Amino acid sequence: MLPRSVPAPAVSAGSRPTRVLVVEDEQKVADALHEGLEGEGYRVTTDRTGEQALAHISNEHFDIIVLDLMLPGRDGLDILTALRRKNINVRVLVLTARDSLKDRVFGLDAGADDYLVKPFAFAELLARLRALGRRERIADADQLLVDTLEIDRVARRVTRSGQTIELTTKEFALLSSLARQTPQVVSRDTLAREAWSETARSTTLDNIIDVHISRLRRKIDMESEAKLIHTVRGVGFALRMDNA
Repeated sequence: MLPRSVPAPAVSAGSRPTRVLVVEDEQKVADALHEGLEGEGYRVTTDRTGEQALAHISNEHFDIIVLDLMLPGRDGLDILTALRRKNINVRVLVLTARDSLKDRVFGLDAGADDYLVKPFAFAELLARLRALGRRERIADADQLLVDTLEIDRVARRVTRSGQTIELTTKEFALLSSLARQTPQVVSRDTLAREAWSETARSTTLDNIIDVHISRLRRKIDMESEAKLIHTVRGVGFALRMDNA
């Protein structure tokens, strides 16, 4: 049985219980996660196969999906790719026994929001779910603030230290995507989907993203200000303070 801390209500936007879909084929692990998360105030549904998960996701709303990669039939990566192709933007926490950098990058590029390697401590799973919940609230916000950078998504206005920054439509879309997930890394796949509505990456599109990020960085990271736009080699980009 996974250890459980003192129960605390888990709520999402609108003060309702956060709905979590656990997709895990190992019965003992699935049962332990279900009991543990329910004890923490989450509303939990459990599926054993990818096909069951896709059927559930097509008919019900979930705030977060905890997705094991090694599933019978359609594996976790296949399910994740199918979700993103359908533009289903639910937060996905991937569970896997694979711990190589290549596997982590592959999972993030496929559309995962976070990655947890088995075996894991239940306390760490809870912390990551809380972080994903915070990111969901940030994503729904009309006004975003990162250090001295302010982004008004309704007025499409960006300022830093009170100085207005003029951005193109693509630059604003890129900045909004980065800001909604601050301080986490945003993969190139995510930027391709959100700024260009492309579900398949290419070398050409990667180059275009690099050019726009470079232009955005020159506008946002002014000489007198701390650098906010960071490149995470082999993964993507992040909007955050250096010490975040």
